[in-house]
Amino acid sequence: MTDITFFEKPGCINGEKQKAILRAAGHSLCCIDILSYSWNREKLLAFVAGKVPVEMMNHTAPAIKKGEIIPDRLSFTEAVEMMVADPILIKRPLVEVDGLSIQGFMDPRLAPYLGGWDGRSDVVTCPNLQALSCDEQKGGNK
Repeated sequence: MTDITFFEKPGCINGEKQKAILRAAGHSLCCIDILSYSWNREKLLAFVAGKVPVEMMNHTAPAIKKGEIIPDRLSFTEAVEMMVADPILIKRPLVEVDGLSIQGFMDPRLAPYLGGWDGRSDVVTCPNLQALSCDEQKGGNK
């Protein structure tokens, strides 16, 4: 059993599935609301260093879905600044475990913590990707 910090958007359908997998593997979770956490550049860099904006940004964020923000057109620095200012833009989950800062549930570094999960069920693709996101259904940007 390991203590895991799980940065999430509360109520996210896939986040709930991901947490269930980690708990079924016997881990203890400290869940933190990614939207209300006080992000700074240094903290976020631990998770996104070495990635390009298209890999580290949440494609279901309303501004990205609407085409107001196009990750492919951003520099790394611009993307990080935008995500610090508006955390809905951060691809989830962010996981801290055993000194690792991991972004995304399919990161191979997270595999040792997934217990008996066989990886066959999709717990990453937003079920609302083609429709209104959970954020849009609630009438807000967050």
